[in-house]
Amino acid sequence: MTAVEFDAPAGLTGRGAGVPLSRWAAQWGMAVLRLLRSTLFVGIPVVLIATIITYGLGALTDTNPAAQVLGETATPADIDRMNHYFGLDRPLVVQYLSWLGHALTGDLGRSYYTTLPVTDSISQALPVNLSITVLAVLIAVLLGGALGIGAALSGGGWFDRGVTLLCSAASTVPPFVIGIGLIVLFSVTVPILPSGGYVPFSEDPGRWLRFAILPAIALAVEGAVAIARQLRTSLVGELRENYVTGADVRGLTKLRVVFGHALRNAAGPAITVLGYSIPQIIGAMVVAEAVFNLPGLGKLSLDAAGKGDIPVIQGVLVTMIGLVVVSNLLVNAALLRLTPHARRQQP
Repeated sequence: MTAVEFDAPAGLTGRGAGVPLSRWAAQWGMAVLRLLRSTLFVGIPVVLIATIITYGLGALTDTNPAAQVLGETATPADIDRMNHYFGLDRPLVVQYLSWLGHALTGDLGRSYYTTLPVTDSISQALPVNLSITVLAVLIAVLLGGALGIGAALSGGGWFDRGVTLLCSAASTVPPFVIGIGLIVLFSVTVPILPSGGYVPFSEDPGRWLRFAILPAIALAVEGAVAIARQLRTSLVGELRENYVTGADVRGLTKLRVVFGHALRNAAGPAITVLGYSIPQIIGAMVVAEAVFNLPGLGKLSLDAAGKGDIPVIQGVLVTMIGLVVVSNLLVNAALLRLTPHARRQQP
């Protein structure tokens, strides 16, 4: 997803002198609205298709949730009452439309087995995913940015070659293997960090970091590699532009040229890659939860899948898609803010 080309007033960014503030604000607002619209146009169909598929697969199974909940001693009359209580005696299309209507108001239904609101279960597990995902994204940005900038400035030197070799090797290792390796290294060989479990950030930030750092690193490696590669390539190209040569001639320091000018222009591809990496991190959390014994949405959905608890599965699915849509909006906003001269593809 790309941004709209416009010039900001000189008083704000140093570019586009003479552009009225009202015109700049209007152009900025239109750009944000286009990004929001295009993201929602992708997210809403994905949510609908994913939930329809989930409901369809649930209907194809031979299991009866009411019979499983009540057990072998349940009579047909008991099963019929339970089916009526959950609305399972209605046509599948009616069930889906009813669930969708309630979901739009924040009501994701009740679990077939615990009869607890699905929203309550998700609200307990979601902070685990959010906190570790945010930490993983932060590590990916810092690590990938440092490696990419260092490699670009090295310009074919030993650091550049080392980063290239490291990225090539790391890109072939899946997150769960990295996670196991981290456990062996930092929990067994040098036992300085716990191998699993979770402590909420609100309860003890220090202990939260001890439990969250290993899964966050395991999730961040793939994104960091992608960011480093893209940033290195784009920054090398920017450092060859005429404006960099002119800045050098005017006596500007290397750090000012790189971090004040070239890096901003080179950040676009890396931010775009970050937008692709965040959904991968969110999806890989399912595996990380199994490796590090985390009580997140992945464990909740796996437990529900084993029981055929469709409302919980649907709730987790919608929540995960919502996280992806929101993360894409944030990445697109960052791309628009840092690279305001990126061109929008014409319809």
